Amino acid sequence: MASVSLARAMRVKNKTAAPIQITAEQILRGARERQESEIRLPKQKITDPTEVADYLLRKRKEFESLISRVGWNKSVWVKYAEWEESQKDLKRARSIWERALGVDALNRDHTIWLKYVDLEMKNKFVNHARNL
Repeated sequence: MASVSLARAMRVKNKTAAPIQITAEQILRGARERQESEIRLPKQKITDPTEVADYLLRKRKEFESLISRVGWNKSVWVKYAEWEESQKDLKRARSIWERALGVDALNRDHTIWLKYVDLEMKNKFVNHARNL
């Protein structure tokens, strides 16, 4: 068993008050000022079909990896399906909703069903919405 030496408590030699007092708020404000701003990726302008395909593939991989990690979380499924709907790929969006309903914990959740029906109604697939 290796011995771990703990630091001894240091004694304070000069116990007089400092001429300038600093509050915790000032310390936090100073730390916040020195903190680097959040790094943001530059906005991309997609100009050709191969870039579009790469973008779609990258986003789908991100969503699929999220689902593989937290597939029980309904917000991940909803965001993925709504993103596919925004890309006008209704076949994929339906597939995602069906997969979400295949998850036991989500199958009993009525909000998933309602959002799926809402997708069908927004895109004027009334019979399919009625069947759901």
